[in-house]
Amino acid sequence: MVETRVASSYVQLLQAYLVDQGLDPCQVLGQAPDPDAHFVPMSVWQRWLARVDALEQRPGLGLRIAEGIGPHHFGVVGHVALACATLSEALQRLERFHASVYDANPAEVRPSPDGVIVEWGVARGRPGALVDETAIASLVQLARNLTGRYWPVREVCFVNPEPTQIQPYLDFFGGVVRFDAAATRIVLDAAVLSLPLRQADPALLAALDQEAEALLAEVSRVPAVVDAWRRTLVPLIREGRTTLAALAEAHHTSVRSLQRRLAEQGTSFQQLLDDTRRHLAEAHLTHDRLDVAEIALLLGYSEQSAFTRAFRHWTGLPPVQWRRQRQRQLKLSN
Repeated sequence: MVETRVASSYVQLLQAYLVDQGLDPCQVLGQAPDPDAHFVPMSVWQRWLARVDALEQRPGLGLRIAEGIGPHHFGVVGHVALACATLSEALQRLERFHASVYDANPAEVRPSPDGVIVEWGVARGRPGALVDETAIASLVQLARNLTGRYWPVREVCFVNPEPTQIQPYLDFFGGVVRFDAAATRIVLDAAVLSLPLRQADPALLAALDQEAEALLAEVSRVPAVVDAWRRTLVPLIREGRTTLAALAEAHHTSVRSLQRRLAEQGTSFQQLLDDTRRHLAEAHLTHDRLDVAEIALLLGYSEQSAFTRAFRHWTGLPPVQWRRQRQRQLKLSN
């Protein structure tokens, strides 16, 4: 069975916490993770949290670590959240991109009568209390930071046994906290979901799209109508709407009419999608803003391996090697 993982950005969060406590992260944790690695094995993350917990010997370690969370610690999830107008929109994106920060049990976001439920099952194992509380508290703290205010979580459920002291959890979450539950779950009120994000920055993802569009114009001259379809696909791919129907809807036409017009231009929807994904990939890889795992998710691939296979098919090189080669070329040209 493949070991589950957490994003290396969480390690940076833990390191920052240790520094704030006046501790040397290298002495406490030992060797730092590979700076080029997007993930660290779950077993390593569990071991590091256990070391810090044993050192401090006080409840609620994950809650304290979470206080230092920022959008950059959530990688592509953070980038996408910053482009949303409300917390509800940000949570909708969580379900798609959650695997970029935590690939154990997937998140499921579903409506409830008075709000929304975000739930993680146990099909892929139980990482333990320290891992769970750090992940859940980080998500809640990030949401509070984005909205610019403290608000209580209606209910939080953990699959782990009740700790000796539960008051820190009640204070942090502000609502009902349950343990020994069947699934890890947070329940948010509808009023919270409509809160605007004070840090909303549509320009952030717009900048990523502009980088891609600049490369699209650079690498491939196509008829204006094909260029229009391709540019429309940029946000659709990011939103996970990679279907002919979605593209037709965006251009206010029928699927059959769009198919006919694509054929008239000597292409197909699949070819258009592949070409657009390739150029988007090249645009993102040319810059160091995102790592390969995040780029794969932004392009609609559920697994980095699938993206790597597709990119190798397009260019003959895996993404990491292509990026290094591209960076060498840019340095030589400068």
